[in-house]
Amino acid sequence: MVVPGTGLDVGDALRVLRRVFGYDSFRGAQQEIINHVAGGGDALVLMPTGGGKSLCYQIPALVRPGVGVVISPLIALMQDQVDALTALGVRAGFLNSTQQPSERRRVESAFLAGELDLLYLAPERLRAESTGSLLDRGTISLFAIDEAHCVAQWGHDFRPDYLALSALHQRWPTVPRIALTATATKATHAEIASRLNLVDARHFVASFDRPNIQYRIVGKNEPKRQLLDLLRTEHPGDAGIVYCLSRASVEKAAQFLTENGIEALPYHAGLDARTRAANQARFLREDGLVMVATIAFGMGIDKPDVRFVAHLDLPKSVEGYYQETGRAGRDGLASTAWLAYGLADVVQQRKLIDTSEGDGAHRRRLASHLDAMLALCETVECRRGQLLAYFGQHSTACGNCDTCLSPPETWDGTIAAQKLLSTVLRLDRERHQKFGAGQVIDILLGKTTPKITQFGHDSLTVFGIGTELRESEWRGVVRQLLAQSLLAVEGDYGTLVLTDSSGQVLSRQRQVLLRREPERAAPTAKTAKPRRATPVDLPDAAVPVFEQLRAWRATAAKEQAVPAYVIFHDATLRQIATEAPSTLVELSTVNGVGENKLAKYGQQILDTLAGAAPVA
Repeated sequence: MVVPGTGLDVGDALRVLRRVFGYDSFRGAQQEIINHVAGGGDALVLMPTGGGKSLCYQIPALVRPGVGVVISPLIALMQDQVDALTALGVRAGFLNSTQQPSERRRVESAFLAGELDLLYLAPERLRAESTGSLLDRGTISLFAIDEAHCVAQWGHDFRPDYLALSALHQRWPTVPRIALTATATKATHAEIASRLNLVDARHFVASFDRPNIQYRIVGKNEPKRQLLDLLRTEHPGDAGIVYCLSRASVEKAAQFLTENGIEALPYHAGLDARTRAANQARFLREDGLVMVATIAFGMGIDKPDVRFVAHLDLPKSVEGYYQETGRAGRDGLASTAWLAYGLADVVQQRKLIDTSEGDGAHRRRLASHLDAMLALCETVECRRGQLLAYFGQHSTACGNCDTCLSPPETWDGTIAAQKLLSTVLRLDRERHQKFGAGQVIDILLGKTTPKITQFGHDSLTVFGIGTELRESEWRGVVRQLLAQSLLAVEGDYGTLVLTDSSGQVLSRQRQVLLRREPERAAPTAKTAKPRRATPVDLPDAAVPVFEQLRAWRATAAKEQAVPAYVIFHDATLRQIATEAPSTLVELSTVNGVGENKLAKYGQQILDTLAGAAPVA
């Protein structure tokens, strides 16, 4: 079948998929997107991380005449992206500020000679007329704008250089464009389309559901110790990412994990460029490392075997949270998204919004993002359903999140809310004082602390009226009232104040339903350094074969100075270990084994299998 008006056979794309990438069929809307772009159409693609977005521009670039130009903000990862394509037999190169002049000239010459299939550019390079002149002299098959959410000014990862990409169509009107992102609300989607002049393009919106990721949000109780327990009991030896809000907390968490037998590396903007690059390279190239980072790390990380993403601080938005957790389980295997969340997080985020630069509209936008994140944390419904609803998609209960697996209890917290709000009100009206959550809770519990005595708060009529709840439960009440905007914080010290809605509770006009705070578990005893976990979804007899294949892959990756996944993904090695092919023809039927990799690694794999333990 020929794509109308192009002379391109749709079978070309499927043949490229099999020959180059080693897969027999497309997933979801991939084939429709590829056929549309290969036929010269513009497209805006919203597809989750791990959903196969890159194939949507790589294959059209391979079947159309000319070079596919990929605009990507990920300068630090371009080399790895090019290495991965080169391993598949694709002719790829990049131009960015990290290269020596001689290397740039070599890539430019290859582009002009038609010796490239794909050329990666940083967006700032397109602002240079020399780059535009270079592209004018070559043949461009398509423009791919990766991480397109970076053009959304009020999104979670705005990059000013992306605004200039609207000029692509004006200068090269006959070249098809495809913009792709894994994260966009309806508003962000509309902003991308408008800013990139893609309103009239075909829009493809896939489901944002990542069923292999288990979402879990827990109350903070020594969060670093909680994280250590998670890694020891569920993810020993696994690669993962831990996100922290500040540089200092990154350093402390990385040191804590390392001291407790978990090999962890820090990553934040305060480290010098050489250290950041070295730590990122180790994370990508070595098995089982944990990266502890600020949100400066992660976009475009193609490491497929990240088994967990943990947050030790509350993300600022659901979009950011989804983008970050999406870095787990790109290979489709079971993975964990874990977040520790507490009252201090809410207070801190509210303070950051109040002191942020920008006008009132900007602060209201930040507050709405935080409100949505708090709603996700406090929901008693399916966590995944709440997450997908934020992006305008419907889902039934997933059965693979904490609220589905262990449904939380709710309780009528109206009286508790009235007691707490009354305490805040009396401090303000009777004493003209404002305090943080700690002092308010001490008053409710009737504690005679030096601070209580100093300010005479033991004489307040509300002193000691809240002894029916534990301190942790009162902190949960405060946190949830903040989440429901029935309470607010202000000032540098995070003092509690009433909101316009507080009166509805105090006057008994509004019921307050709250999540019940779980009992705090006793700290777990320190355990010995764990052994590597047994790979999931593998027959017992295939496990030693899989481990020998991993060892072979690690050696090959080290010799070539590339990440292990550039050689083969874990999913491919699992299939090889399970099926134990004995010939190159049998090996060629395994997903992920294309022609180039079969020729380069096929005999090595067969030799490794011959020396491995037999599979029953």
